[in-house]
Amino acid sequence: MAKMSRRTRKAQNSNSAPPSSGDEGSSRRTKAAKPAKKGRKWDADGMADEDDDVQLDYSAPAAVTSDSEAEAGRRIGGVEEVDASTWGSNTKGKFVLKDLGDEVHSILASAEAKNVTKSDAPSGLVGSGLSAIGGLFRNVVGGKVLTKEDLEKTMKGMEEHLLKKNVAREAAVRLCEGVEKELVGVKTGSFESINAKIQKAMEASLTKMLTPTSSLDLLREIDAITAPSATSLRKPRPYVMSIVGVNGVGKSTNLSKICFFLLQNKYKVLIAAGDTFRSGAVEQLAVHVRNLKELTAREGGKVELYQKGYGKDAATVAKDAVAFAAQEGFDVVLIDTAGRRHNDQRLMSSLEKFAKFAQPDKILMVGEALVGTDSVAQARNFNAAFGSGRSLDGFIISKCDTVGDMVGTLVSLVHSTNVPVLFVGVGQHYSDLRNFSVKWAVEKLLSNA
Repeated sequence: MAKMSRRTRKAQNSNSAPPSSGDEGSSRRTKAAKPAKKGRKWDADGMADEDDDVQLDYSAPAAVTSDSEAEAGRRIGGVEEVDASTWGSNTKGKFVLKDLGDEVHSILASAEAKNVTKSDAPSGLVGSGLSAIGGLFRNVVGGKVLTKEDLEKTMKGMEEHLLKKNVAREAAVRLCEGVEKELVGVKTGSFESINAKIQKAMEASLTKMLTPTSSLDLLREIDAITAPSATSLRKPRPYVMSIVGVNGVGKSTNLSKICFFLLQNKYKVLIAAGDTFRSGAVEQLAVHVRNLKELTAREGGKVELYQKGYGKDAATVAKDAVAFAAQEGFDVVLIDTAGRRHNDQRLMSSLEKFAKFAQPDKILMVGEALVGTDSVAQARNFNAAFGSGRSLDGFIISKCDTVGDMVGTLVSLVHSTNVPVLFVGVGQHYSDLRNFSVKWAVEKLLSNA
């Protein structure tokens, strides 16, 4: 038998054996048979053309056999409807947000339980919950009128407890002074009554510091601008709100949450794409607007996007958006802005021009619950960036569903700026927005969890 070369044997094997998935020759032949690749088509909103994604849609059912299934097939990829009762309620003819409370407690319960079991015994104060602070009063209960001397040791213990909760020392001292003022002269009773007095005193002190506002307060402000009373002698105009913050904290997402809340109250909202720097920022807002339109089609509200593309002066875009809103009869203008480092003077300096051109009624800063004490420096720098006589009007604290020990940072934030918390974000859905609850904050601060 004649000896064959390796090349000859390989040629014979390739001709007799069926092609495999890893066969180079088969791969070349298959590729040659493919049609030329066509470019993707994009529409004005930065989305793929409707006809262009037919071959890419693998989510549709293989066969539709009924009208209901056909309707479901058409809605695939749509936005799920939200039950309004899960995140708010109607009060005095307005849809208002729920307070922060039980939901976040349940979200964080497991994480907190793990932290408690890691330590053999709680450090600092004795017990958990209100008994942690109340334990310091065991020696003074029983019909005694409390004096400043009686409270000295107790207040020191409370201050140390608050410091462990990430409350800045200045804020902790201020809170303790407020609690002491509420308790001096109070006649003590049972141990349970002391706990109730502590909670009431802390709630009063914290309320004075945080000056909380509600979603109903915001709606009243909007109505006063968009539909002023005849006695005010003011002409109706759009209510302007801008969202600022550092990079990546969720400004566009929280702006969309606020828009969703306003649409529940049947306002006409114009979203202005003021982030003319970040690639994809305009398209991101376009997707939000499309989703919000679909979600609120039956609510009677209206939302549109105002954008001038990229590379434009953000202050001018904001000014033009406000003028357009007034001309077209919009009630509220929500202005998105570019993220910027709070310690970069060059980037921060443009905010003064922005405030001068846009003349916002309310400037809200989005702060992360995750960043801890650095949020205080961020807030101070943003608060001072809008020029003489203009500052922040409120905070939106985002990602509160991800960290349990954020109340101390939040208290320090408000103490350092005298700017209240307006909203709290508890998730990624449009309905995951809540009023800040002082009662909830008191429970978190007084607990040892």
